[in-house]
Amino acid sequence: MATNRAGTRAQPPLAAYVLHTWDWSESSLVVDVFTREQGRLAVAAKGAKKPTSNLRPVLLPFHALTLWLSRPRPDADDEVRALRAAEWAGSAPLPAAALMSAFYLNELLMKGLARQDPHPRLFDAYADTLAALGAAAGVAAAEEPAALRAFELVFLRELGVLPELDAVTLSAEPLRAEGRYALRPEAGLAADAGGPSGTAWIELQAALDLVTRRPVLPPQIPAELV
Repeated sequence: MATNRAGTRAQPPLAAYVLHTWDWSESSLVVDVFTREQGRLAVAAKGAKKPTSNLRPVLLPFHALTLWLSRPRPDADDEVRALRAAEWAGSAPLPAAALMSAFYLNELLMKGLARQDPHPRLFDAYADTLAALGAAAGVAAAEEPAALRAFELVFLRELGVLPELDAVTLSAEPLRAEGRYALRPEAGLAADAGGPSGTAWIELQAALDLVTRRPVLPPQIPAELV
């Protein structure tokens, strides 16, 4: 647990995960974090590389954290905020078998999200997907692809680029349960004799709607869509 959370310019605590770290100096790091309240942020962790630093064992990827940051100055656009303190928030470590999938999630977030753009539903989805990956690793490895596909769909929906999956995109015609459809980059959801059934797409849309109303992940993806 890292201390020194008090301070005249400290903000309320943030729920966060570490996405990536970069060397800032011989003793300090710049940390890319994903927070529930404020989205992606870059924070400066001074002294975090020192062997005696309380931050060193805390600022690790895939662990739920609570962070305290300095307040941004009203007269400046602070791209990098100062990290006042960080505490582990109780998540279990991921098994080695799940790490590649988890790093893939982090890459999606770093490349797809702008800084200071909150996505609380996506944050919850990320946390739940990490838990699902940890539970599946080495026991139910076949469930990992479903967890990743589920996160990708919520990710695309949060970015506003996923079409409705219960209707043909270009015509808005409702899907027929016995029809066959495929998701195409240039046309959205379209009729395709080799695609999954309309029933599968309709069930997936219902699962995503449930996530939107009550963020619990991963949604149940029909087997033919995994």
